[in-house]
Amino acid sequence: MRSTRRLLTCATLAAFAAISCALVTLLLNIYGARNTVSAQDTGNHIVYGLTLMPTGFDPHINQSSELGIPLRSVYDTLVYRDPDTNAFVGGLATSWDISSDQLTYTFHLKSGVKFQDGTPFNADAVAYNFDRITNPATKSQKAIFLLGPLDHYQVMDEMTFQVVLKQPFAPLLDGLAQVYTGIASPAALKQYDDTTYQMHQVGTGPYMMVDYVPGDHMTLRRNPDYQWGPAFYAKPTANSVDQIEFRFFVDPPTRAAALESGAANIMGELAPTDARQLSGNSTIKLYPQAIPGEPLQFLFNTKTAPTDKIEMRQALITATDRSGIVDSVFQQFSPVAFGPISAVTLNYDPNVKKAYPFDSNAALDSLTQLGYTDSDGDKILDLGPGKPKLHLVLVIQNTGFEPQVAEKLQSQWKDLGIELEIKQVPNLGGLLDAVKAGSYNLIAFNVFGLDPSVLDTMYRSDGPNNFTGYQDPALDQLLTMGSSTNDDTVRTQSYVSVQQQIMAQALILPIRDYVNLNATTANISGLKFDSYGWFPLLPNLTMTGSK
Repeated sequence: MRSTRRLLTCATLAAFAAISCALVTLLLNIYGARNTVSAQDTGNHIVYGLTLMPTGFDPHINQSSELGIPLRSVYDTLVYRDPDTNAFVGGLATSWDISSDQLTYTFHLKSGVKFQDGTPFNADAVAYNFDRITNPATKSQKAIFLLGPLDHYQVMDEMTFQVVLKQPFAPLLDGLAQVYTGIASPAALKQYDDTTYQMHQVGTGPYMMVDYVPGDHMTLRRNPDYQWGPAFYAKPTANSVDQIEFRFFVDPPTRAAALESGAANIMGELAPTDARQLSGNSTIKLYPQAIPGEPLQFLFNTKTAPTDKIEMRQALITATDRSGIVDSVFQQFSPVAFGPISAVTLNYDPNVKKAYPFDSNAALDSLTQLGYTDSDGDKILDLGPGKPKLHLVLVIQNTGFEPQVAEKLQSQWKDLGIELEIKQVPNLGGLLDAVKAGSYNLIAFNVFGLDPSVLDTMYRSDGPNNFTGYQDPALDQLLTMGSSTNDDTVRTQSYVSVQQQIMAQALILPIRDYVNLNATTANISGLKFDSYGWFPLLPNLTMTGSK
């Protein structure tokens, strides 16, 4: 394993902490302002609105989707997915071979590629990145898991790199196509430590990082030497965007206003009500983008009464008017979710739509059969005088419009005599604390991704995100089969069975498939996203007229 050289940071200079940190912040702001002015004089520049301030922007370390919006274009990956077909195509690897036992992947690398700092790209550079991702000290939150059951990797020659697995892992290429495994300059990684590198990131991609001031902005400028991109990256023209300043619009109401005022040219995650209003504005163009992976969903706790009973879980799904919730909260911009993965995810089974049609009368009948009636006339179902009432606890975060959905669900269930208590936690840490305590009946959680192996961590008996508590060796076997073969037919059959079993056991209450509501000012064209839905193809953007 190689290790990055550690430099002293503001945090380690205890005696001069306040002075040093203030000076660094001042210099970063001056440096950012200087580069922004310079770029404005040389070409088209735009402002792109980010909607979340992640805890970190390093793709090898951090896991947010937000970081990939700018950094997808700073880095190239060994392979790509074609955004139109989802097929794997060459990236920094022109081709690759997979051994007959599906354990060894040999990547033949592209020659003539240079990092944005002039460092040559080769197999040693790839190995250095793998060293960093797999080093426990890096504490990778996502990238390391995309490599699957990695045994080892090795440099075969200057332009050949080999990955060897402990067991077959079909999603490996999918993992290597994601920004989290983007290849960074070894020289830059050596120059900066894991804390400061995020402000000085260097890849081989079509855009270079000019500056990053946490909480304020990040600036990218077109890489003038970039000639090795995939075919779906547009070649630069006079109307191409030369510089992109990413600014943070964390408060949802500010996003539509920024577009209308011209303070931003591109914005994502618009509130559905704002998107509906903007759809009548001729100066704004909407770009709804479906996101593959898991839907907005509530996972049932199968270890806690009364959701430990399958009949209860089935009744609650049947009691939910999902179309009513989606139409009200999402203004018909999102489709209703029916299963554990969205309709645009690979190997989706459309037959899940047939399960659990909304029927409040049927739901009440099922609850009656479970012994629930309103014995004391307080309009809340119970198991008899002095016995437990039908009281459920739902844990959510303030993301993805979960609070609005929870309130609609609470209202619907109240009409049926079901009491729903909503507990909102501040972040993922709070969610995990609730899981550890087990004090919930439903909990909101989902993972994004194009490959259906996103189901593994949540539905394997030993999965780190198995918040349902459900354990079934047969389901484990199906998940293993799906992730361990490159046979598309077998994979499809396995994941179809997985989806059917999850719904047959009523492990989740799916609400809506995610759609990211993006919009641009009228002078921006070419906004298109990669196969993972969140990440724009920045080289394809063009701009006409003034900002």
